Amino acid sequence: MTGWVDQVFCEDALTGLARIPDASIDLILTDPPYNLGKDYGNASDQQSVEAYLAWTEQWIAAALPKLKPNGSLYIFLTWRFAPEIFVMLKKRMTMMNEIIWDRRVPSMGGSVRSYSSVHDTIGFFVNRKDYFFDLDAVRIPYDAETKKARSRSIFVGAKWLEVGYNPKDVWSVSRLHREHPERADHPTQKPLEIIERMVKASCPPGGIVLDPFMGSGTTAVAARQAGRRFTGFELNPAYCDIIRERLAAPEVPVAGAKKRKSAKNAPLNEETA
Repeated sequence: MTGWVDQVFCEDALTGLARIPDASIDLILTDPPYNLGKDYGNASDQQSVEAYLAWTEQWIAAALPKLKPNGSLYIFLTWRFAPEIFVMLKKRMTMMNEIIWDRRVPSMGGSVRSYSSVHDTIGFFVNRKDYFFDLDAVRIPYDAETKKARSRSIFVGAKWLEVGYNPKDVWSVSRLHREHPERADHPTQKPLEIIERMVKASCPPGGIVLDPFMGSGTTAVAARQAGRRFTGFELNPAYCDIIRERLAAPEVPVAGAKKRKSAKNAPLNEETA
């Protein structure tokens, strides 16, 4: 049965993951609570260190069996807990990259007793050596000046010059400011540009992306736009409303969503939005 595909369920991931058959997911892409005390409408980001790490271990153990043998995982983390969580994952998978997302935070304010934190940490993990990775789908084009500087005959016909270069492991993409047209009413929404890169690189066309912590639904939106399928969970009914509205929109980005009452455990998709 595939009634769980192209659905976002408004329920706890630890409960909902039982819906997903083992070895059915091509890519897990998720942005779990960082445990920094933010208000997501519940206490998920306000745990003790011990409880947070135990909970993280619990959902990782529940989610990873859903991956196909050649599946991959991307996880957003804060530097405060990335070392411990990377160790959890290294016991189960192979780590390919630590990616730094430079949020382009303005050079003002910040701590006076430490360096200002302006990045998120992303872990890229795979199950085995034959994991799917489509580099050509995410190459970055060279600018006109670079191409002109390499106009000598030895560069003519060079594939790398035409198709672009491999993204490095530092991604400088601006956070979504309040007035950004893509911005929804969610405190830690990730830019579609970043999520689309991960989906295109690490999930085959027609494959399925799982996000246990959907938030504003960017993973679902990115998957749909890239010709992939999606599934996942979100605990907060207000964020489930945002996901409904984003998936129902004829095109993205959208600026936000109206607050509406939603039925808990109801799936969110284009038909039910």
